[in-house]
Amino acid sequence: MLVISDTVEIPDEEFEISFARSGGPGGQNVNKVNSKAILRWNVTTSSSIPFGARNRFLAKFANRLTADGSILVTSQKTRDQGQNVEDCREKLKEMILQVLTPPTVRRETKPTMASVKRRTESKRLKSAKKQNRRLPKSDY
Repeated sequence: MLVISDTVEIPDEEFEISFARSGGPGGQNVNKVNSKAILRWNVTTSSSIPFGARNRFLAKFANRLTADGSILVTSQKTRDQGQNVEDCREKLKEMILQVLTPPTVRRETKPTMASVKRRTESKRLKSAKKQNRRLPKSDY
């Protein structure tokens, strides 16, 4: 059971975990042991996360989803399969936590009177500075 928050938990039955050979340094161990963990979770069929959070997840991580709506999370940090599986679960938990709370809607406000005065004053000063750069008009 992957516990995301007090209200959201994902049962282990929804995850498909497979293993592959890791890349990178590690000597012969890399060539012999399948320590890279690949976690697959079908977001579209999961009923474990709320509807709004699922839609935000699908929108935010659309480029990481497969054609059938699954997300693949991989880890090859360590030489231990168990630690890599836990790393995958933590990565998925962080992804879900990002979309769990809905974004706050920005309410437009009017600028304060003081900020309007500061803005118009700075514009007036810049205008006066540029006016002083001009050549005086000659009387012909």
